[in-house]
Amino acid sequence: MSDHPGLAAMLAEMRRQRADALATLDAPCPAADAIVESVRRTGALLLYAMGGSQHVNRIAAPLYRDLGLDARTMIASAALSAPPPDRPRTALILSQSGESGEIRQLLARPAGSEERYGLTLEPGSTLARSARAAVVAHGGTEHAFAATRSIVLSLAMHGAVLERLGSPQSALRQILGTDAVTDMTAAAETLYGCDAFVFAGWHAMHGTAESAALSLMELARLPSIGFEGGQFRHGPFELLRPGIGVTLLRSAGADAALVPPTAAAVARTGAALVVLDASGSAPLAEGTQVTLAANDGLAAATDMVLALQQLNIAMALKSIPAGIGTPRHTSKVTE
Repeated sequence: MSDHPGLAAMLAEMRRQRADALATLDAPCPAADAIVESVRRTGALLLYAMGGSQHVNRIAAPLYRDLGLDARTMIASAALSAPPPDRPRTALILSQSGESGEIRQLLARPAGSEERYGLTLEPGSTLARSARAAVVAHGGTEHAFAATRSIVLSLAMHGAVLERLGSPQSALRQILGTDAVTDMTAAAETLYGCDAFVFAGWHAMHGTAESAALSLMELARLPSIGFEGGQFRHGPFELLRPGIGVTLLRSAGADAALVPPTAAAVARTGAALVVLDASGSAPLAEGTQVTLAANDGLAAATDMVLALQQLNIAMALKSIPAGIGTPRHTSKVTE
């Protein structure tokens, strides 16, 4: 790893991400209890974040809606330029560092009727100090530039809140409690040589697809984009051709029935196709299949995030001779 010190740092974070996430999920957490009390009272939940944290919020939002809550996501910088109307609601502000410039600016503005809570890795951060209460993940700072452990910890923090709201997370515990690593070799070989990439999924797999696309951009410096599956089937389908790599994400939820016709349509374009499948159904006829344990919701999303880490590292090792995981144009905390 002498040519890739950033990747070595990332792998060190990955080695402890499951244990830290499991500890986060299982720890007593008065802040999570306070969030639950607030959101049950307000009935409305707004999830703020920047960067990779925004994609985690997109994973979690439909799971909160499944519980009957009016849950929405908003990029913090968008809230600064066009603030949402002041009305009673619970706000969860997710930030690994708790110090992103947009997060600090948001916190500096009056909360009004909004009850603000934090989710972060840093107990001494501006976010943790400014929120009414903050869920702080186990294990402290993520030192690598590319987000891996922090993404999994962010999912676990949402899991702690979701479980207290009545959504059991036993399947997530099973994912976090194993050291099994998904073999992504065949998937990587299918995608090698492509010059642009699409990830797509429905429901919680939408945010998972966006997270995977960002990870590939960060690690392999390849153009990629994540889509909500239905949105992908409209105008964006026109970009497909041989040389485009498409990865479809399929859980055991309502999205399970939506992936097969999309996979068939992708295959007809000549694009390279990978299906990451946690549906528990028979493999599809099209594309390279990677079978995961049958799950939906946060468990499926987390399992896919862990598998996609392996895929994106393999893609980076193929495309970058040196410096994987070492940023050239950005920083860990954007001011």
